[in-house]
Amino acid sequence: MVNVLVVGSGGREHALSWKLSQSPKVDTVFTAPGNGGTENNVPINVDDLDGLSDFAQQNNCFTIIGPEAPLAAGIVDRFNQRGLKVFGPSQQATQLESSKIWAKNFMKRNDIPTARYEIFDDAQKAQDYVKSLGYNVVVKADGLAAGKGVIVCNSNEEAFSAIQTILVKKTFGDAGNRIIVEERIDGIEASYIALCDGEIAIPMATSQDHKRIFDNDKGPNTGGMGAYSPTMIIDDTLAKKIQEKIIDKTIQAMKNEGISFKGFLYAGIMITNNEPSVLEYNVRMGDPECQPITMRMDFDLYDYFVASVDGKLSSMPPTSWKNQSAVCVVLASEGYPESYVKNEEISGFDSIPNNIYVFHAGTKKIDGKILSNGGRVLGVTALGDSLKSAITNAYTVADEISWSHKYCRRDIGQKGLSYL
Repeated sequence: MVNVLVVGSGGREHALSWKLSQSPKVDTVFTAPGNGGTENNVPINVDDLDGLSDFAQQNNCFTIIGPEAPLAAGIVDRFNQRGLKVFGPSQQATQLESSKIWAKNFMKRNDIPTARYEIFDDAQKAQDYVKSLGYNVVVKADGLAAGKGVIVCNSNEEAFSAIQTILVKKTFGDAGNRIIVEERIDGIEASYIALCDGEIAIPMATSQDHKRIFDNDKGPNTGGMGAYSPTMIIDDTLAKKIQEKIIDKTIQAMKNEGISFKGFLYAGIMITNNEPSVLEYNVRMGDPECQPITMRMDFDLYDYFVASVDGKLSSMPPTSWKNQSAVCVVLASEGYPESYVKNEEISGFDSIPNNIYVFHAGTKKIDGKILSNGGRVLGVTALGDSLKSAITNAYTVADEISWSHKYCRRDIGQKGLSYL
């Protein structure tokens, strides 16, 4: 038997820990640093690469890296140097997410569909460029900004403000030393996530995230306010296009450039006239997409993680998925993604039905009580025989959970119903 170490503290890491603990091949699942809902928490932060690798070595752990920051810091390379089994992309491969500029240039030179763009480190030049265009733009910070470094603009004035926010005011710190100004392409957004072993990529179930803080996709971007799986917008024909034109092409192009991509490859896709374009790459499972996706998994995820690390995905049987829909409603602290209150006691966890799981994110456990400890606090994730019933199931439980400054969107999954 082997132990597993899941690195991270969010809802994604709780969902991965929960799923991996169901494997008959896994003895104990540790989570570092974990949260108020995860078990066997280890008090080591995600940026303590030596501490994490020491723990994995001492406890015979196969390690899964959840969030992007330790991947960008080179945690996988550190583990590999010590001969430790670890799931996730190398620091070099992580550039697909850690530098949006690197990723855009990679897509351009490898003919992977994405929006037109220019790169700037000078605010005035960026503003002059915006003035010269006949279309609206999206302004993006180059580096990691916890899912918030992308500003979608409806006018030149909004674009100028975004340029000032990122490049001049340095709202996202050094992540905004350079920016991308790219053509805003409109359509339907979806998440396409695949498991890769450096040679091939196996698609996960399709899903759709809800990025904006308010209903009807209003307000600033967040890390994600809810998600559902599967999404009807990606039918078999479109899935084949995305797999061949984007996912497979990305893995092969990385290999051609001397980079083996192992781990989750997440393409944020915009679909316009049934043609997919890449908005951005992530190099880890999405959060909150992970929650409904793991709820629908009907296979041993641990086996596939091992096969990914060993370069043996081609020898694995096809993945199988529950026919049900799954919906995750994120319960957040009011004020997120700006400032919010912490340390409020949360109630309402009693008598949660079997087809619903409450994944913890920004929580901590003190003296047996669960307290809020972040912007996105919980992810109420429900199965249902239809998308509509999954939505009803999720909100029924979400409404029973309470704390003083609880907030959630009321329209998670409604887009999906509109495609039916």
